[in-house]
Amino acid sequence: MKQTKILFVCKYNRFRSRIAKAYFNKINKNPKIKAKSGGIMVGAYPLDSKEIKAAREMGIKLSGKPEPVTTKKLIWQDILIIVADNVPKSLFDFNENKYHKKTIVWKIPDLKNGETIEQIKEIIKMITKQVDKLVEELR
Repeated sequence: MKQTKILFVCKYNRFRSRIAKAYFNKINKNPKIKAKSGGIMVGAYPLDSKEIKAAREMGIKLSGKPEPVTTKKLIWQDILIIVADNVPKSLFDFNENKYHKKTIVWKIPDLKNGETIEQIKEIIKMITKQVDKLVEELR
């Protein structure tokens, strides 16, 4: 089996795509499957303490800074997963047309200012459920 490379994408690579990548890398036991993440908009919007705490309480460690989707990452990936309800799939039409690679959309809502830890955990649960299904499909 050749290596499979997954790129998780959201708007800023601040939370959703990073949760997906961190959780995927935590539960994936297949060394031939790698994951990265990126955002379609560049920004240095730091996570707030509630987001970090909610992720940690669910066993997910977030580290590093937001990273953009780069040409290098787009060429690298085999499967692009949009982990967002506010990133149009049409931005990545070339992914299937030019590179003949797969694009998947998970319509995960963005965090809003003032959400409680419990509300943040609900979004994390939506993401981890999708990642669990993906890992199962890739077996």
